[in-house]
Order: sequence, then C-alpha cells, then structure tokens
Amino acid sequence: MGDLDGMTFLVTGANTGIGKETVRGLAGRGARVVLAGRSEERTRAAIREIAAETGNADLDFLPLDLGDLGSVRAAAATFLDSGERLDVLVNNAGLAGRRGMSASGFELAFGTNHVGPFLLTELLRDHLAATGPGRIVIVASTGHYRAPGIDWDAVRRPSVTRTAFDEYCVSKLANVLHARELGRRLEGTGVTTYSLHPGAIASDVWREVPFGMRHLMKLFMKSPAEGARTSLYCATSPEIAHQSGRYYDDRREKQPSRVVTDELAAELWERSVGWVSAG
Repeated sequence: MGDLDGMTFLVTGANTGIGKETVRGLAGRGARVVLAGRSEERTRAAIREIAAETGNADLDFLPLDLGDLGSVRAAAATFLDSGERLDVLVNNAGLAGRRGMSASGFELAFGTNHVGPFLLTELLRDHLAATGPGRIVIVASTGHYRAPGIDWDAVRRPSVTRTAFDEYCVSKLANVLHARELGRRLEGTGVTTYSLHPGAIASDVWREVPFGMRHLMKLFMKSPAEGARTSLYCATSPEIAHQSGRYYDDRREKQPSRVVTDELAAELWERSVGWVSAG
C-alpha cells in the first residue's frame, strides 16, 4: 500500500528520461499511471520494467504526438472515454536541439513543448476539476530566463538558429507563462498549477543535438532520477497543495524571469486558444 493509492496520474513523455523516473516514483507509491507518448514499443517496455521493479502493474499506454494537434485530440478523447478519474496531469514531454516545423504548423520546439501541451491541458482540465482537488504540472526549464519574450510571427515559422536552443528557451518561457495564467483561471476549482526547472538533466530531450556535443553536455548533467525530484514534489507534496501558478527549482519556489508577467501570460493564453481552435 502506498500514499498515492486510488490516485490516477497522466504523464507525457513517460517512456524515457525524467518522465520515466517520474512514473517510477509515482508507481512506487501506489499510483495508477497512464504513460502518454509516441512509441508504443518503448512505452510498453518501460511499463514492464517499472511494474517488475515496483510491483505496481496499474500502468497503461496512451498514444500521443504533441506536435500533431489531431493526435492530441485523439489522446484526450481516448482518456475521457475511459471514464476514469484524473488527479494529476504532468506535462513532461519536451524536445530540444532539433530544427523545423511541427505537424500542426509551429516552430518545432514551440509546437511540441507548448502548443500541444496547451491543447491537451484544455481538453482535460474540466475532468481534472470534476475529479476533485487536482494538479497540473508543467516541466519548463531555467532556459526560460534566456528568452527575451515571444516573437508571435517566429513561432509560426521554421527554426532559424543553428542549434534551435533559442527557440527551445522561448518554448520554456511559454511553459512558465502557461502555468501562471492557468493558475489564475483555475482559481476556486480545486485544481492547482506548477511550472518547474528539473535541473540540467542527461535525458532524451537532447536527442537531436549532434552526438559529440550531446556526449560532452551530458558529462556535466544530473541523472534523470535526480531530475524527477522536483516534478514529483510539484505533483504530490502537501506543502504546496494550496499554491498555484508558481515556478519551482530544486523543490523550492523561485522567482521566474522578469519577462513572466500577467500581461504576457494573458496574451499567450488568448493566442494559444486561437491557434488550437484553428488547428
């Protein structure tokens, strides 16, 4: 028996890295976890590994490609049609170091890291509120401090920087802004929101970075298990159950970038609603 018995968590990007370690931590405490991701083969392998280690087999796969808004809608519909409760949504999946456009017509990092998770959250948030006190956790990054703001035209065009790191930082700024505005809009519903920096983690988020550079970067990074600690803290800690819309680093609240304002958060929200309504 664990302290999360009877609770259901949905974790995106759950078959590797921080997401997988987050699932491992939740399953070890008795939670039911739905693992959302693109690869059924890799996700089911992760499920078998975690079930064998924790003794908790209450783990399921949900197909989801966050770069494709059609896939996001299908995943949300599949989950909602199941009729099961949802206590916590962990928007963990992320992409960095790859240039291009998402299937739904956004700069690749922005579309995958913000627009897809925004739509998934919108489709599931009423169900979260109906389940009872719940949480929405958004894995951002300290990289958001590097973003000077959001160029609304650039997020609808292919990546332009060589490493796409600047674009990644903008997508992470969007994550922090999303949690802030979502927290305001969900006030009084019993659902609280959190954004966080997991640390510089040697995970598959860097899978598109050239091998030599990726190998060097990972020598100075924390393990995925260490990276999952703040995600687990935001998803389960009773200490912050009544806080919402705030940003965390190393299991502590931290002041986000000065660019994170109520005005920019509200503008991102309105534009995101328009994008997902048209996409």
